[in-house]
Amino acid sequence: MLSPDLPYYNDSEGDCLPSGISCAIDAHVHVFPDSTFHAVRNWFDAHAWQIRYRDTSENLIRFLLDRGVAHVIALQYAHKPGIARELNAYMAGLCRMFEGRMTGMATVFPGETGAADILTRAFDQGLGGVKLHVHVQCFDMDSPDMDEICAVCSDHGKPMVVHAGREPKSDHYRCDPHELCRAGKVASVLTRFPDLKFCVPHLGFDEVSEYSFLMATHENLWLDTAMVLTDYFPASARPDLRSFPLDRVMYGSDFPNIPYAWDRELKWLAGAGLSSWELAQVTWKNAARFFNLDFDDSLSY
Repeated sequence: MLSPDLPYYNDSEGDCLPSGISCAIDAHVHVFPDSTFHAVRNWFDAHAWQIRYRDTSENLIRFLLDRGVAHVIALQYAHKPGIARELNAYMAGLCRMFEGRMTGMATVFPGETGAADILTRAFDQGLGGVKLHVHVQCFDMDSPDMDEICAVCSDHGKPMVVHAGREPKSDHYRCDPHELCRAGKVASVLTRFPDLKFCVPHLGFDEVSEYSFLMATHENLWLDTAMVLTDYFPASARPDLRSFPLDRVMYGSDFPNIPYAWDRELKWLAGAGLSSWELAQVTWKNAARFFNLDFDDSLSY
């Protein structure tokens, strides 16, 4: 799905949540230190699309909060061993800055020395779970390295967000995600750790039917919607939301690494014909449950 010079849309953006959406938790927002963000943007410019929102992590989080997003789930990933402690400390600092409005996820490089200690320290710093990215980190989900991370999360009652779907594939990754990322591997993790809440972003694309089946058989599997509900990719690629249990699907934008307006996917959700219950589940209630947020179920924003 990834190729150089993918389109960039200068579509209009709102300054608040779209009409019909009273509350939103963005479950998929990327943050990095400036130098890492610069490298990420250069990679996308060369191999995918032009990223629309280019600013510091602090300003990007404030951008969403100022436009009515109630809470931000911030994600990061360590692309090599030895940097996770620094990234986790950076994330903890952002969480202190936006206390009560942001949950930061820790990261670790699977197999690096002291991985369990790195995560335990991150949880002690207040981070809310773990984010891994198989395409970038190039690890086997059936390995002892993955089991070590899952066990720490399970022991601490922390959720995991793992980019374990096969797409988007690019020849410019160091490994082939179609080899490392299969729904069957996720099923194996879910079976080994049935008490671990596990989210696969992008609705598990491109194995939509496989993930629909897995959700029916594994109550610890959740999905987020990042980028696949807009019309950026071909309409034929957009899954039918109702093919999934809508009490375990979370809205996520992939902000700021997107080539269109921040609220494009929220606008699609607002017009998707979902019931008020379904819309509330997807836009915020599921994320509040998955990430253990202290949100009053009766609140309206």
